Amino acid sequence: MLWTMPGVPILITNYESMTRDLSEFPEDEAPKFDLLVLDEAQRIKNRDSRTAQVARGIQRRRSWALTGTPIENRPEELVSLFEFMEVLPPRATPDLRQLSGLAEEHILRRTKDLVMKDMPPRIDRDAELELTEAQQYAYRVAEKEGVIHLNELGDSISVQHVFELVMRLKQITNYDPLTNESAKLERLVADMEEISASGGKAILFSQWTKCLDWLEPRLKQFNPLIYHGGIPHKRREPILKKFKEDPDAHIILMSYGTGAVGLNLQFAHYVFLYDRWWNPAIEDQAINRAHRIGVTSPVIVTRFICRDTIEERIDRVLSEKRALSESILGEGDNDNPSLGLNASEIFGLFDLKKRTHKGQPQSIGPVRPEAA
Repeated sequence: MLWTMPGVPILITNYESMTRDLSEFPEDEAPKFDLLVLDEAQRIKNRDSRTAQVARGIQRRRSWALTGTPIENRPEELVSLFEFMEVLPPRATPDLRQLSGLAEEHILRRTKDLVMKDMPPRIDRDAELELTEAQQYAYRVAEKEGVIHLNELGDSISVQHVFELVMRLKQITNYDPLTNESAKLERLVADMEEISASGGKAILFSQWTKCLDWLEPRLKQFNPLIYHGGIPHKRREPILKKFKEDPDAHIILMSYGTGAVGLNLQFAHYVFLYDRWWNPAIEDQAINRAHRIGVTSPVIVTRFICRDTIEERIDRVLSEKRALSESILGEGDNDNPSLGLNASEIFGLFDLKKRTHKGQPQSIGPVRPEAA
């Protein structure tokens, strides 16, 4: 087997092969290494996953974990990395201040502004929009009926009930399903007219492939391309090639799942977040498809946020989440108590928690987009 071949100084493999192959070795015959390096180490963020267990069980003298997102949802994910590095004993439960101290001692952190000082900046802007009249009506009706239904559920209410209402309201902020009116689309078209006139290219992210399919025919003047989990794998590379080489292809519509990692699109200098993912780390990974080594101009990131809607409330939670991640990794306020968009916060979006006394601090909903 490759793992025990003599004269092989460096062995490169993927997580799937590692998990499959090393599970078959008797303990006394398992391979031993001087150095074990995990790239994209957030793959072992769940300490109870089979991948994390196998990685921790590999015999080695030293351990390195490489990742751009050591915390995606909860501080416990960083604990799993520290267990792999044998900085913490198994099943340790450090508090936030202890985690912050461990991070300072054991994490070598290099942000883009430190190592690529000549790199053009990333410019973030929030486009605060008013819903169209039709959207406002649809939103008010859906919210009123939804909250009434939640209150009628009484003690049987669950976080899933609340989550379903959140998703329905978020979809209405994208476009009204009856009239197809959309404040976001109006702003997007206006921005894209300027971008296309200057020969620029843009990436748009949404969490719904249905929304991307809805947008495509409404952006025909910009020759849009679509890249999401429903696109066969053999067609994906030609789509990316066309986006790069065709001067008339001004925008590519991507799902967070397929577009957030593993792509180099630094020739696109505009990024639109048509709707927000539940996790700012995933959003950053998506934005970094454009803002990366090789970019030649500033990257302008536009987040669409509709006023007086669930999007404003979610944005506040995401800001808190980002602040805690920074505090643990060495910046910000260590007293910030919130990281995940969890059950407690979901109930709080409609002021239900204090009335129902429900909502626990475990994460809910999809914490990472599917990369179909």
